[in-house]
Amino acid sequence: MPKHVRLRELTTEETVEIERLVASRTIAVRLVQRAKIIAAMAQDSQLKASEAGLRAGYRSLQAGPLWVKRFNAEGIAGLEDRARSGRAPTYGEDTRSELIDLALQKPESLGYPFALWTLERLQTAFEERHGVRLCDVTIWLWMKHEGFHWKRQQSWFHDAEKHDPEFVEKRGA
Repeated sequence: MPKHVRLRELTTEETVEIERLVASRTIAVRLVQRAKIIAAMAQDSQLKASEAGLRAGYRSLQAGPLWVKRFNAEGIAGLEDRARSGRAPTYGEDTRSELIDLALQKPESLGYPFALWTLERLQTAFEERHGVRLCDVTIWLWMKHEGFHWKRQQSWFHDAEKHDPEFVEKRGA
């Protein structure tokens, strides 16, 4: 007969955090389900881990004991997803930081005949300087992750009177 998995004694902080996770509507469903297992077992000491897993919405009898064991060993952090294997990054962090460094510099200071970076210009300059051709999406994602936003140049805004003699009348008061 298999030994039943028992939930260890919860600290006050863990109890508060488990209750917060169970009541949350913004946290991932997986984490809420795992917290529900722990909460159910904390409320009813006679409840089996497999039954708590079924009540939380798992279809497998092994899910409950798995999450209780991980919680017993690691606490709240044990309920989080662990890193999974996957494809290794194509480019290292050094390549990424070199691109960000290049983007932070003014093109004119590097000898280029333009004042602002465009995606294509940045891509070409990086390839010339480092010998690595980065795809558009990679550059977009890295720049977005760093908090940069591409802005459309509005050349019509400068010297509007020169381009449109009726600009002042059209603009209004």
